[in-house]
Amino acid sequence: MEQLWAPWRIEYVRRAKESYCILCQKPAENDDEANLILHRGQSNFIILNAFPYSPGHLMVAPYRHVSELQEVTDGEAREHFELVKKAVALLNQVLKPHGFNLGLNVGKSAGAGIEKHLHTHIVPRWQGDTNFMPVMSDTRVISEGLAATYRKLKDAMV
Repeated sequence: MEQLWAPWRIEYVRRAKESYCILCQKPAENDDEANLILHRGQSNFIILNAFPYSPGHLMVAPYRHVSELQEVTDGEAREHFELVKKAVALLNQVLKPHGFNLGLNVGKSAGAGIEKHLHTHIVPRWQGDTNFMPVMSDTRVISEGLAATYRKLKDAMV
Protein backbone atom coordinates (compact mmCIF):
# COMPACT_ATOMS: atom_id res chain seq x y z
CA MET A 1 0.00 0.00 0.00
CA GLU A 2 1.32 3.45 -0.88
CA GLN A 3 0.99 6.38 1.47
CA LEU A 4 0.51 10.03 0.66
CA TRP A 5 2.04 12.41 3.17
CA ALA A 6 0.59 15.91 3.43
CA PRO A 7 1.69 16.94 6.94
CA TRP A 8 1.06 20.63 6.27
CA ARG A 9 -2.67 19.90 5.95
CA ILE A 10 -2.99 19.03 9.64
CA GLU A 11 -2.46 22.71 10.44
CA TYR A 12 -5.72 23.50 8.66
CA VAL A 13 -7.63 20.59 10.20
CA ARG A 14 -6.55 21.28 13.78
CA ARG A 15 -6.43 25.05 13.71
CA ALA A 16 -8.67 26.93 16.07
CA LYS A 17 -11.18 29.16 14.38
CA GLU A 18 -9.81 32.67 14.36
CA SER A 19 -11.72 35.21 16.44
CA TYR A 20 -10.57 37.86 13.99
CA CYS A 21 -10.92 38.27 10.24
CA ILE A 22 -7.85 36.84 8.54
CA LEU A 23 -8.43 39.03 5.46
CA CYS A 24 -8.32 42.13 7.68
CA GLN A 25 -5.46 40.90 9.89
CA LYS A 26 -2.96 39.76 7.25
CA PRO A 27 -2.61 43.07 5.35
CA ALA A 28 -2.53 45.00 8.65
CA GLU A 29 0.57 43.08 9.78
CA ASN A 30 2.74 44.56 6.99
CA ASP A 31 4.70 41.32 6.54
CA ASP A 32 3.69 40.48 3.00
CA GLU A 33 5.95 37.49 2.43
CA ALA A 34 5.01 35.75 5.70
CA ASN A 35 1.33 36.48 4.98
CA LEU A 36 1.58 35.45 1.31
CA ILE A 37 0.41 38.86 0.03
CA LEU A 38 1.56 39.21 -3.57
CA HIS A 39 0.25 42.66 -4.42
CA ARG A 40 -1.34 45.63 -2.69
CA GLY A 41 -3.67 47.89 -4.60
CA GLN A 42 -5.34 51.02 -3.33
CA SER A 43 -8.46 49.29 -1.99
CA ASN A 44 -7.84 45.56 -2.67
CA PHE A 45 -4.97 43.07 -2.43
CA ILE A 46 -3.92 39.73 -3.93
CA ILE A 47 -3.04 36.92 -1.50
CA LEU A 48 -1.96 33.33 -2.03
CA ASN A 49 -4.42 30.92 -0.40
CA ALA A 50 -2.64 29.20 2.51
CA PHE A 51 -4.85 26.09 2.07
CA PRO A 52 -5.08 25.89 -1.73
CA TYR A 53 -7.23 23.77 -4.01
CA SER A 54 -4.32 23.75 -6.47
CA PRO A 55 -0.87 25.35 -6.72
CA GLY A 56 -1.16 29.09 -7.30
CA HIS A 57 -4.66 29.40 -5.78
CA LEU A 58 -4.99 33.16 -5.26
CA MET A 59 -7.62 35.39 -3.71
CA VAL A 60 -8.43 39.05 -4.29
CA ALA A 61 -10.02 40.84 -1.34
CA PRO A 62 -10.87 44.42 -0.44
CA TYR A 63 -9.07 45.87 2.58
CA ARG A 64 -12.42 47.04 3.86
CA HIS A 65 -14.36 44.42 5.84
CA VAL A 66 -17.48 43.80 3.74
CA SER A 67 -19.47 40.60 3.37
CA GLU A 68 -22.00 41.44 0.66
CA LEU A 69 -21.36 42.34 -2.96
CA GLN A 70 -23.71 45.34 -2.79
CA GLU A 71 -21.54 46.83 0.01
CA VAL A 72 -18.55 47.24 -2.32
CA THR A 73 -18.12 50.74 -3.77
CA ASP A 74 -17.84 51.24 -7.53
CA GLY A 75 -14.14 52.12 -7.12
CA GLU A 76 -13.45 49.02 -5.03
CA ALA A 77 -15.31 46.87 -7.57
CA ARG A 78 -13.34 48.28 -10.53
CA GLU A 79 -10.00 47.72 -8.84
CA HIS A 80 -11.10 44.30 -7.58
CA PHE A 81 -11.81 43.08 -11.11
CA GLU A 82 -8.59 44.67 -12.42
CA LEU A 83 -6.66 42.69 -9.80
CA VAL A 84 -8.49 39.49 -10.76
CA LYS A 85 -7.34 40.13 -14.35
CA LYS A 86 -3.79 40.85 -13.12
CA ALA A 87 -3.79 37.62 -11.09
CA VAL A 88 -4.94 35.55 -14.09
CA ALA A 89 -2.25 37.13 -16.30
CA LEU A 90 0.41 36.44 -13.65
CA LEU A 91 -0.64 32.80 -13.27
CA ASN A 92 -0.73 32.36 -17.06
CA GLN A 93 2.79 33.76 -17.32
CA VAL A 94 4.36 31.82 -14.44
CA LEU A 95 2.43 28.57 -13.97
CA LYS A 96 0.88 28.19 -17.44
CA PRO A 97 -2.38 26.52 -16.39
CA HIS A 98 -4.85 25.22 -18.95
CA GLY A 99 -7.80 27.05 -17.37
CA PHE A 100 -9.18 28.70 -14.24
CA ASN A 101 -12.02 28.52 -11.79
CA LEU A 102 -12.93 32.08 -10.77
CA GLY A 103 -15.55 32.87 -8.20
CA LEU A 104 -17.05 34.37 -5.11
CA ASN A 105 -18.60 32.24 -2.39
CA VAL A 106 -21.02 34.62 -0.66
CA GLY A 107 -22.33 33.19 2.61
CA LYS A 108 -21.62 29.99 4.49
CA SER A 109 -24.22 27.96 2.60
CA ALA A 110 -22.48 28.94 -0.66
CA GLY A 111 -19.22 27.46 0.60
CA ALA A 112 -17.53 30.58 1.97
CA GLY A 113 -14.75 29.60 4.35
CA ILE A 114 -14.32 33.25 5.32
CA GLU A 115 -17.94 34.28 5.12
CA LYS A 116 -17.73 37.78 6.62
CA HIS A 117 -15.11 39.19 4.20
CA LEU A 118 -15.87 39.14 0.48
CA HIS A 119 -13.11 37.72 -1.72
CA THR A 120 -12.69 36.26 -5.19
CA HIS A 121 -10.91 32.94 -5.73
CA ILE A 122 -8.63 32.44 -8.72
CA VAL A 123 -7.87 28.71 -8.97
CA PRO A 124 -5.54 27.59 -11.78
CA ARG A 125 -6.44 24.27 -13.37
CA TRP A 126 -4.53 21.82 -15.55
CA GLN A 127 -5.82 19.11 -17.84
CA GLY A 128 -5.99 15.94 -15.74
CA ASP A 129 -5.42 17.72 -12.43
CA THR A 130 -8.39 16.05 -10.81
CA ASN A 131 -8.13 12.45 -9.79
CA PHE A 132 -9.68 10.01 -7.35
CA MET A 133 -8.00 11.54 -4.26
CA PRO A 134 -10.63 14.19 -3.42
CA VAL A 135 -13.48 11.75 -3.99
CA MET A 136 -12.09 8.68 -2.26
CA SER A 137 -10.09 10.19 0.60
CA ASP A 138 -11.06 13.86 0.83
CA THR A 139 -7.43 14.69 0.01
CA ARG A 140 -6.01 17.16 -2.47
CA VAL A 141 -2.55 16.67 -3.91
CA ILE A 142 -0.66 19.97 -4.06
CA SER A 143 2.51 19.51 -6.05
CA GLU A 144 4.45 22.57 -4.87
CA GLY A 145 5.07 24.23 -1.51
CA LEU A 146 3.53 27.61 -0.71
CA ALA A 147 6.88 29.38 -0.27
CA ALA A 148 8.13 28.22 -3.68
CA THR A 149 4.89 29.23 -5.39
CA TYR A 150 4.88 32.61 -3.60
CA ARG A 151 8.48 33.35 -4.63
CA LYS A 152 7.84 32.46 -8.30
CA LEU A 153 4.73 34.63 -8.46
CA LYS A 154 6.22 37.52 -6.47
CA ASP A 155 9.33 37.60 -8.67
CA ALA A 156 7.12 37.85 -11.77
CA MET A 157 4.73 40.45 -10.29
CA VAL A 158 4.99 43.80 -12.07
